[in-house]
Amino acid sequence: MKNGNPEWIIICIFAAVMQRYFVFFSYDGTNYHGWQIQPHCHSVQAELQRALSTLLRREMEVVGAGRTDAGVHARVMAAHFDFDGDLDCQQLAYKLNRILPRDMAVDRVEAVDNDLHARFSATSRTYHYYIHTRKNPFRRAYSCELHYHLDFEAMNEAATILMSYDDFGAFCKSHTDVKTTLCKISEARWIQTAADEWYFVITANRFLRNMVRAVVGTLIEVGRGRMTLKEFRSVVEGKKRTAAGESMPAHALFLENVTY
Repeated sequence: MKNGNPEWIIICIFAAVMQRYFVFFSYDGTNYHGWQIQPHCHSVQAELQRALSTLLRREMEVVGAGRTDAGVHARVMAAHFDFDGDLDCQQLAYKLNRILPRDMAVDRVEAVDNDLHARFSATSRTYHYYIHTRKNPFRRAYSCELHYHLDFEAMNEAATILMSYDDFGAFCKSHTDVKTTLCKISEARWIQTAADEWYFVITANRFLRNMVRAVVGTLIEVGRGRMTLKEFRSVVEGKKRTAAGESMPAHALFLENVTY
């Protein structure tokens, strides 16, 4: 019987004392090649793992809520790690902020149920894409500067169309290893914040690689009068990336929130 096997008992005892922790943090993605660890590339995941390993004095692995692309920022990102012992979460957050780079900041660390998963337990993610239409030296690092007239009413009509569909293959980067292109979008609209500043907010249960930037690029085609609403609908239904608009620059995209 398994219960009589000493090795099995040791494994069960070890598993029983493991505690899962969530780290909620933000980062400026300018100097990173995205969230995920990649050979010979500077990544957010590698920096967080390095900091945790230093403080906890063992090799740590973290699992993130998603994979932001190179140059994309996050106001709220979540990641989890497992540790065999109790941690002072407030002190750990403080110490992480002391050793992490200046372009990363930990908001809090929380002990959670062991079955809570940073990626798979997330119920929704929200992204914002920022644009401005007048030259502004203080906006250029985190907003996309555009110099043509945009019909935001038409762009919002097109954005509403997105919520009628659940397959977004048209906005998925080609040659990716995704198993499905199905997503459930619950919010998609443009919001004006100043005379020459807007942002696009989109919330979904999951996102495909490069999806938000491709959606924004296609909505801008509508705003410029280069694509009708009927054509926009056909792009979504056609599920071909080549029919959609260009992918917008990464520096204006922010992961704004992750909910559980």
